[in-house]
Amino acid sequence: MDTLDRLFLACSVSQMRQKMDRIGTCVSQLGDEQIWARGSENENAIGNLMLHLAGNVRQWIVSGVGGAPDARDRDSEFAAQGGMSKVALESRLRQTVADAVEVIEQLTPERLATPVTIQGYQVSVLEAVYHVVEHFSMHTGQIIFATKMLTGSDLGFYRHLSGRGHGQGQRTP
Repeated sequence: MDTLDRLFLACSVSQMRQKMDRIGTCVSQLGDEQIWARGSENENAIGNLMLHLAGNVRQWIVSGVGGAPDARDRDSEFAAQGGMSKVALESRLRQTVADAVEVIEQLTPERLATPVTIQGYQVSVLEAVYHVVEHFSMHTGQIIFATKMLTGSDLGFYRHLSGRGHGQGQRTP
């Protein structure tokens, strides 16, 4: 039987990978111009959200937990209005998630309780992982919503719940 720390870390990795795959599905439905579309100056384009997620995951997990140098420029994530293709954005985000997964998979129960300071916040390593998974999930939902608005299509993430069975025997999405 897995220990609680292993269950938490495996679930965290699984959620990050699943949400990354969902972002990939969204990006595959859109053109480069749609990735950078904004309804107004107060809205973030999908491209901004992808840059922001890469910056956040790298800062909190790869740097804050893993010890890599932190060179994040958070303001530039939101200021960007193009300049990267959807392929480049997805590649950057996938690599960042892969780097974070590598850090997360090496964590020990003792390390989860270790305090770290990230963005001026003093948190435990467990809290840092939890923050990143929650934050990644929230922005993935925004990307899914924006993709549906831009394409008018059902992305099919919950198609298995239609009809009979309603996901019986399925892992939680």
